[in-house]
Amino acid sequence: MTANNESEFRVGVVGYCPPTKFDRQKAVDMIEEAFDQIEKNNPGKEIVIVSGLTDVGVLGIAYTSAILRGWKTVGIACKRAEEHPLFPVAEKIIVGDNWGEESPTFLDSIDMIVRVGVGQQSIAEAEETKRRGKPAIEFDLPVIT
Repeated sequence: MTANNESEFRVGVVGYCPPTKFDRQKAVDMIEEAFDQIEKNNPGKEIVIVSGLTDVGVLGIAYTSAILRGWKTVGIACKRAEEHPLFPVAEKIIVGDNWGEESPTFLDSIDMIVRVGVGQQSIAEAEETKRRGKPAIEFDLPVIT
């Protein structure tokens, strides 16, 4: 699960989930742009998308794109994620009971992060990834009110 397998490049994806409203097509475009760049920069690596397990919002978009590209998917979330539709990931890891308790495990398992949106936890996880010296691709997608 750790981000040290030389043949894998593990990409964490964080971003908006319902009930937050956002421009879905812009989010799709942002994910595709980031994934194209990651694929180009990591030839010969097995790319693994690690996100929050649910099949909603930015997470669902990222998982769907990953499957279409033939990439492996991993879900790391707290027990509360099971109250929502789940994406059928290849590997599921439940850590803790409440939102945020999974964050250290998630951060320890990735080689870089992609952030779509300006949610508080997403920003904190992107900042911590950068503090650890790992790359980040960040998009400030506005909330629709």
